[in-house]
Amino acid sequence: MKKRNIGILILMLISPLIVTAAPPSKPDGNMKPGDNNSLNITYKAATTFSTSKTEDSKTYTSTTGGENALLVSDQESVITNPIIKKVGDETSENSDFYGTNAGILVYKNGILNIIGGTITTDGSHANAVFSYGTGKINLDNTKILTTKNNSGGIMVAGGGSITANNLEVETSGNSSAAIRSDRGGGVISVESGVYETSGVGSPVIYSTANITVNNASLKATKSEGVVVEGANSVILNNTTLSDSNTTLNGNSETYKNIFLYQSMSGDAESGVATFTAKDSTIKTLKGDTIFVTNTKAVINLEANEFENTDGDFLRIQTGKWGNSGSNGGVVTLNLKDQIINGSIVVDNISSLDIKMEGTSIFKGSIDNDNQAKKITLTMSKDSTLNLENDTYLDELSNEDSTNTNIYSNGFKLIVAGEEITTNTGTYQEIIDSGVIAENGNNNFFNDFKIPIIVLSLGVILLVFAIILKRFKKKS
Repeated sequence: MKKRNIGILILMLISPLIVTAAPPSKPDGNMKPGDNNSLNITYKAATTFSTSKTEDSKTYTSTTGGENALLVSDQESVITNPIIKKVGDETSENSDFYGTNAGILVYKNGILNIIGGTITTDGSHANAVFSYGTGKINLDNTKILTTKNNSGGIMVAGGGSITANNLEVETSGNSSAAIRSDRGGGVISVESGVYETSGVGSPVIYSTANITVNNASLKATKSEGVVVEGANSVILNNTTLSDSNTTLNGNSETYKNIFLYQSMSGDAESGVATFTAKDSTIKTLKGDTIFVTNTKAVINLEANEFENTDGDFLRIQTGKWGNSGSNGGVVTLNLKDQIINGSIVVDNISSLDIKMEGTSIFKGSIDNDNQAKKITLTMSKDSTLNLENDTYLDELSNEDSTNTNIYSNGFKLIVAGEEITTNTGTYQEIIDSGVIAENGNNNFFNDFKIPIIVLSLGVILLVFAIILKRFKKKS
């Protein structure tokens, strides 16, 4: 046998199945995330699905770095009650950008439906579930555990898609978000479940994608709770987010729960970072509730409950990212039927536009240091501003032209350099008198609508009885 043929035979015997793809490379300064060039990425897997499969109660294992336990492409497959075990470290960025060391990787028009089962990884840069490019993953009632650094729970990049229902996801390594994305982004939709992280620099959600979470529990202990980088978004509906944030990593300068920024690393396209929360509970045990730096941002809040035992509600200022002097924040804060307690801090290169709708209540101060580049406030007639310190604005637009929905409580409201006349009563006195409900509803009728309705029904019945009595006498 010729030496060449012997070499080929040896290669066939010792090599796992190898699949070559051409996903985008690491962007340079002129490339957008997801752009392609000539770099080829080599995928290796212990088990590969390139045709449609339906399997039940099977185990898929990889113990080699740079290899997937299960690689899916081209067709739709279903695995029920699987056991996925991924061991082995990886140091290449390909594992974060393209999923080359993930427990499960789906790409190239593959669709994988996972029902039940467990997925565990014990290796660096070993994300549990990774959807890349045109890959799609649907998970239902699956448990996920990752133990080492740079190992997220569910992850998309390059435009991938994940739909998750009622998962239990736990990560303990550093830089290991439970819900994670990287260059090129994608879409993640989460319904119910529990997502927890305990590693430094491991938020529950790190978004360079469009991520929506409904009816879930999110908890981070040594990191921010939610991070949105660049022109990407996070939406929370009826979700509990708890962040104790006890340890700063090498990139963090301040403690905060919700962080919107642009790192300039090429991981996310610059634009407007968006955070939206409705009917959710957001608890911040250390630091600011929301922090914005080096980006434009829109924050939409409706009927949430906020708890903060330590810092300010919103901070917009320069940071370590971007070019000094132009790396503040430009923020729009939309409040609808929302109660806010706390201070808003804005530095001299940052600006803020606040819109209060419905029965929103803001209790605190805005730009107490009078340093912001620009702050505007628009109020509906049923919204309330309750000052707990001097507040400075550049513009005020109030549907209530008398400003009776603004309570200064002995503090000053300064608009464009002039002190504004406000309600002379104090907010607490108004609450005690029953005119304003604690829940933020300023409608007097709503506080007493049940007694009024009962009284009205009684009057109607009395009138009807009198009429009936007279009718009987006549007949």
